[in-house]
Amino acid sequence: MQVHFLGTVDYAETLAKMQAFSRAPEAGEELWLCEHPPVFTLGAAGRREHVLAPGDIPLVATDRGGQVTYHGSGQVVAYPLIDLRARGFFVKEYVYRLEEAIIRTLADVGVTGHRVAGAPGVYVRLADPTGHALLPQRPQRLVPGESPPPPDFTGVGKIASIGLKVSGARAWHGVALNVAMNLEPFARINPCGYAGLQVVDLASFGVQLAWADAAQLLAGHIQSLLAR
Repeated sequence: MQVHFLGTVDYAETLAKMQAFSRAPEAGEELWLCEHPPVFTLGAAGRREHVLAPGDIPLVATDRGGQVTYHGSGQVVAYPLIDLRARGFFVKEYVYRLEEAIIRTLADVGVTGHRVAGAPGVYVRLADPTGHALLPQRPQRLVPGESPPPPDFTGVGKIASIGLKVSGARAWHGVALNVAMNLEPFARINPCGYAGLQVVDLASFGVQLAWADAAQLLAGHIQSLLAR
């Protein structure tokens, strides 16, 4: 998988390039890392009522799953453009591996990442960002026939989001890790469709990490975890 560090790139232009790359008959596999100028993006089945007050920030409809999120400076966005069949991954396992790449990146800088049942992405305890106690709302095995509980965001903030598009065996879009951002625009939306969900970044916990260093760490973990 070839890795490309693109720097700051327009979201709509990057989306078009991802689609063209992934749909080409001779498509290989690449990992793109970038950040975007301020933009809200709305998933293919996203509901506009979750966009509360975008103001001067553009809203772009996209083909990934999920609801609305925000991209901006100080966020590392990673787009693996891969063939799931060739790598032997089902979609749920692929999501798990991307979350694990984020969790390992956070661990590299002393922050503990968590999963929340029913809400893809990675979360951090607000009061104990370095502690390793398991979340009570973590994913757990259900009793057969039992309905899953609604996502519970008590005591946590979301530090990384995941949104994917899978067509045939090809997957594009990816993950976004908040490093050192202006978090105010997240208050203009219901992040990922959840009213009141708190969004955090590494800087929220006193971690000073350059964008390039965070991108390198994340790229390394994605490459390792997506190895054939």
